[in-house]
Amino acid sequence: MTTAEAPLPAPLPQAVTRPPSPRPATRRRTSRSGLWLLPPLLCITFALLYPLALVVWESFSPETGAPSLEVYQSTFDSQAFRSAVFTTVYIGLGATAGCLLLGFGLSLVIAFVPFTGSRLISRFIDIFLSFPSFLITLALVFVYGSAGMVNGIWSDATGASNGPVDFLATPWGVLLAQITFFTPFVMRPLLAAFSQLDTSQLEIAASLGARPGRVIRQVILPEARPALVAGGSLVLVMSLNDFGIVLFTGAKDVVTLPLLVYTKAIFDYDYPAACVVAVVSVVLSVSLYLLYRAGTLGASGGRRAGT
Repeated sequence: MTTAEAPLPAPLPQAVTRPPSPRPATRRRTSRSGLWLLPPLLCITFALLYPLALVVWESFSPETGAPSLEVYQSTFDSQAFRSAVFTTVYIGLGATAGCLLLGFGLSLVIAFVPFTGSRLISRFIDIFLSFPSFLITLALVFVYGSAGMVNGIWSDATGASNGPVDFLATPWGVLLAQITFFTPFVMRPLLAAFSQLDTSQLEIAASLGARPGRVIRQVILPEARPALVAGGSLVLVMSLNDFGIVLFTGAKDVVTLPLLVYTKAIFDYDYPAACVVAVVSVVLSVSLYLLYRAGTLGASGGRRAGT
């Protein structure tokens, strides 16, 4: 009689090997090694924020030295301040609108109309961004100034003592100079957005009989909206804070907030009032930056939701 084979014993469970946890000494060493970054960061933060804090404190402290809103009230009640705010806003909005229209049209031509030299122009736009603002203004003075090229040709042809072009020292001259200088800041993000556009969509729309205006409105413009928001917001902030173009054109009737700060501090020696105007400019710029961030996030979020 054969005996039944005994069942094999069940295998013992294997111990689960876990990676060794980091030693507390290693963690302390890592946290301590990053402490040396704290003093430089504090120094940089202090160097950046201290001048701004000093300007804000000076705006609340007249000659008596006690904090007061007297300077704010007197500055806000002055006609020069209200006129400067109005001039700054309408010149900024006008320059932004002109840059958006001109930049969008030129970007469409460069990106979608084949012609010789399109890449060269696109690279020149990148170089143009590094030009100083006074250089563009000086070029406009040579062309459209009272003794510029246009008036010189007119005087030589007609014998008149004065030429017909006399707008550079007016708000229209400031707008022309700012649009000329700031338009590439709109074209650069637009050209980057157009380079990522799927050209098959344009070909399909054209094969279905869509006219160029409809293609631009329904295919190109939705893709370019985030770039337009970014470029337009950047131009608006730079236009509101522009000082060199307004000063170099010599427009006597154009007094913006930056120019008013210069006038109050240098000519009137009224430093508290200059600080008040500077604080208003900073608040306006930061508010526009927050709107720009909200518009950019909203445009990118709507674009992702659409895709």
